[in-house]
Amino acid sequence: MKKLYFLLSLFFASLLFSQQRDSATLISEVQIDAYKKPTAFISSTKSVSVISEDLLNQNTPERMLESFNQIAGARMEERSPGSYRISLRGSTLRSPFGVRNVKVYLDDFILSDASGNTYFNIISPELIHRMEVYKGPESGDYGAVTGGTVLLQTRNSDHLSANLSVGSYGMFNQSFNFSKQIGKHFIEVFQNYYQTDSYREQSKVQRKQIFLKDHFQYSEKGFLKAMVLYSDLDYQTPGGLTLQQMQTDRKQARPATATLPGAKEQHAGIRNKMILAGLSHEFKFNQNFSHFILVQGSYVDFENPFITNFENRFENNFAMRTHFNYEKEINTVSLAYRLGFEGGMSDNFVKNFDNNKGAEGNPQNFDQLKNTSGFYFLSQKLNIGETLFTDISISLNSNSYDWERIYPESEKGNIHFKNQWLPNFGFTYLLAKGFSVRGKVGKGNSAPTNEEIRSSNQQFNTGLSPEYGWNKEIGIRKQFGNSLFVEGSYFDFRMKDAIVRRQNDAGQEYFVNSGETAQKGFELLLESKNFNLKNAVFSHFKFRFSGSFYDFKFRNYQQNENDFSGNNLTGVPKTALNSLLNFIFFRKLAVDLSHFYTSKIPLNDGNSVWSDSSLVGNIQFRFPFYFDQSKVNLSLQIQNLYNSDYALGFDINAFGNRYYNPAAKRNFIFGVKVDF
Repeated sequence: MKKLYFLLSLFFASLLFSQQRDSATLISEVQIDAYKKPTAFISSTKSVSVISEDLLNQNTPERMLESFNQIAGARMEERSPGSYRISLRGSTLRSPFGVRNVKVYLDDFILSDASGNTYFNIISPELIHRMEVYKGPESGDYGAVTGGTVLLQTRNSDHLSANLSVGSYGMFNQSFNFSKQIGKHFIEVFQNYYQTDSYREQSKVQRKQIFLKDHFQYSEKGFLKAMVLYSDLDYQTPGGLTLQQMQTDRKQARPATATLPGAKEQHAGIRNKMILAGLSHEFKFNQNFSHFILVQGSYVDFENPFITNFENRFENNFAMRTHFNYEKEINTVSLAYRLGFEGGMSDNFVKNFDNNKGAEGNPQNFDQLKNTSGFYFLSQKLNIGETLFTDISISLNSNSYDWERIYPESEKGNIHFKNQWLPNFGFTYLLAKGFSVRGKVGKGNSAPTNEEIRSSNQQFNTGLSPEYGWNKEIGIRKQFGNSLFVEGSYFDFRMKDAIVRRQNDAGQEYFVNSGETAQKGFELLLESKNFNLKNAVFSHFKFRFSGSFYDFKFRNYQQNENDFSGNNLTGVPKTALNSLLNFIFFRKLAVDLSHFYTSKIPLNDGNSVWSDSSLVGNIQFRFPFYFDQSKVNLSLQIQNLYNSDYALGFDINAFGNRYYNPAAKRNFIFGVKVDF
């Protein structure tokens, strides 16, 4: 706790120090895209955070996690290297791995499949130039999720760079990025290779990726975009440890038991090859009417040698999105309508075999699972002058599954969830320049994903229901002069039929509906501009501070003979505090000092086991050299500065008390990036 007190003291001291200085430069008025509904951040009705290029640069290029975790209400976890989860206001309750209940878009295109699962870890962090994170239901524009939405954006300006970095535990990263406007075409070519042996046994990672895009403005009215993404990800999974095993040897993989082999013996891991390609077209008929459409397809070859089986999964996905847009300005009134549809189909062929030490053995089950989902949506933006901003939307969402067991016996069935009308309403009122208040009410609905309908226990869970609920929130945004920006938000989300993960004695997962949850919380952001101190030694200074303060409880939750009503929501910390201090010395040497405090976390629904709280610090040094037209950036990052014992993700409700996935101790990364 002494480190935490020191951190907070340093923050408030720096706040007082910075307020004594003035500059003619205002804090940039951030513009958000909101999937082609651009607006100024100060007037947005949504609970949105922006991860800018500057924030992404506070970490070495091959890491996104720390930048994401600077966002209040957002948490990116890494149970083992390469295995990412994203939590928006506690939404990892149902995610053993991967990203569920969070919709993810990449530029115009949809990264999530029709069932709501997203292979976020196939994306190289260096590809992403900017992110917009929407917390809570946004069903009117983005479909039926209760967690939130993430918009990933690639580069949109000329750029040429090459990057090379090496680090502890055999880490090696290399990338190349070329983007340029050539006539009517804006081209981007990105390539990345990454590998690491990692901290624990059985946790090596290798990722190869190529990304190509072409934005072709063939006329003043027409815009055509094409994209191809190929990723080959291979990472080992060490598995969770008990507390005693972690205290004995933090680096070990899950050991064998009297009845089951260990992770290392079974060569546990995931191999995921994915190709995604898409085409979008935008056409403006006149100054009022326009139309947008995209079509895309992807193929996934997924292998998962696990303790008890070897799974092969072959996925074919297709998706489309289209909408008509109408915009009109009448004196001081701005009006915009959007009417559209987004839908997708997913066809999964899953084969499970015995796992003979990393090789396929005798067949267990062969299954076919097809999912179809979609939503029609209507949204309206009505802005009156530069004072009142409103956003009203409604969507009709559908989701269904057809399943068939092919081996060892033959049977089939289907699941059709009830169609859901999901409204959203938000407003922002500008009290003065740089000072706004907002309110929002919305309903979310999230159906089970493919991996929850047919989870690793290889049974079809036909009784699993979608989770749904209403979210209400209020917020305030205030810019103090030209020095400081403050945002505060309070929300109250009531969810019914919450989906929760379980494990059987073999470590296989399955999912159940757990009654109701009451999720109330306050989120805070303070951010300064970059102060020019006009000093040759201490040249510039900037700070950022964010915090999440949650009271998440189960309601009406009965599990067999146990009544968990009133318990804290599993896997969600009550408090998370994050800070980032940026210093520039001698007008060149940049120092980025970040801290992440996480309070203790309940690891099971009964709240009988809790993690310890943790404070993790990182520091990065960056120094540029200039040669003719080129810039060489040298960087050195020390991660886990205080050599803390902590975990970047837990296995919640784990059988046998195997909750713990220890993170790396203090480690180093050295990088060289050349911008041509």
